[in-house]
Amino acid sequence: MPVTRHNPKTVPLAGKYTHGIELPPGQRVLYVSGQVGTDAKGKVAAGIEKQCDNVFKNIGTVLKSAGMNYADIIKVTVFLTDPRYIGPFRAVRDQYIHDPFPASTLLIVSGLASPDMMVEVEVIAARP
Repeated sequence: MPVTRHNPKTVPLAGKYTHGIELPPGQRVLYVSGQVGTDAKGKVAAGIEKQCDNVFKNIGTVLKSAGMNYADIIKVTVFLTDPRYIGPFRAVRDQYIHDPFPASTLLIVSGLASPDMMVEVEVIAARP
């Protein structure tokens, strides 16, 4: 049984996301810790686009290890260190996450675990 998406017409959408997602009984749920823009060797990439790309590649690797993929993502939480990164983040995100969109939250924060990190993303995924 698929997830149910709730987008009431009286609550406007301001982007590519879903207001609420309801899981049917028996779904497996995977909580993916915040992923940052590091490569496989732990080196932080230079530039917001490359960091965002690494973030989604890292998320994809964790999803794959659980037998899931990007389409199974039901919730995304994004932390950016500068509001100027919103556009570049969304451009990269759109290469990985497609309609139907997950629930989503985006926050602008003063910093992450390391001063050279510009983005961190955590996700929740579910599948039967």
